[in-house]
Amino acid sequence: MRYVLKIAYDGTAYAGWQRQANALSVQECLENAVQCALHIDTHITASGRTDAGVHAAGQICHFDLDNVSVPPEKMPDCLNRFLPPDIRAIEGWSADENFDSNRSAKRKTYCYSLYVSEREMPLKERFAVRIDSAPTLDKLQETARFLEGKHDYKAFCASGSSVKTTVRTVYEVRVEETQSFGGRDIKIYVTGNGFLYNMVRTMVGELLDLACGKRTEESLRLAYETGERNLLGKTMPAKGLTLMRVEYEN
Repeated sequence: MRYVLKIAYDGTAYAGWQRQANALSVQECLENAVQCALHIDTHITASGRTDAGVHAAGQICHFDLDNVSVPPEKMPDCLNRFLPPDIRAIEGWSADENFDSNRSAKRKTYCYSLYVSEREMPLKERFAVRIDSAPTLDKLQETARFLEGKHDYKAFCASGSSVKTTVRTVYEVRVEETQSFGGRDIKIYVTGNGFLYNMVRTMVGELLDLACGKRTEESLRLAYETGERNLLGKTMPAKGLTLMRVEYEN
């Protein structure tokens, strides 16, 4: 049977999703939980490799098990007993053998969290990035449109990536703002058909620079055309990024 799980995790303590030789990963923890719970070694495939320090509210993964009596909807309870408290299986279901959590994914949505404050707020620091000031919500929303569409996002990709193509479609960049203790909380939601290594974190840095006038629409156009990384803003820290949702055809 092909089991599918929705996973949530606080990525602070992990070297990302993918198993690493010298660091603990989310994949390793999940595969160890399967081994502890069911005494079976298995390989678990995720919708994508979140980087070190990146979080997830809706990561999707799948794995195959034969001759196991655990119903798919009960698999989260089976595994959660053996997972660390910062990783949890939220939902479980089955899929046919043609389903691949990575290759079958059609859309992914990430959220980047910022807060505006003169000083660090301990209750926000783990999952959001502090900035001293930010443009107005209207300006951020207006500027976000420049990052949408089908483009070659090579300039947004960190070195070391080995993808076949750097062309991606970003369907929506949505900015929301709320007021809370300590000031403004800003969330930037990015939905696309796929993302390059560090792409969303670089998009957020570019959005902030565009909205406050440090960069221009012309410099962004040149970045799309040339793939030159130095035409864009900085790559924001990993801790502000959360994989929210992965969508499939069915």
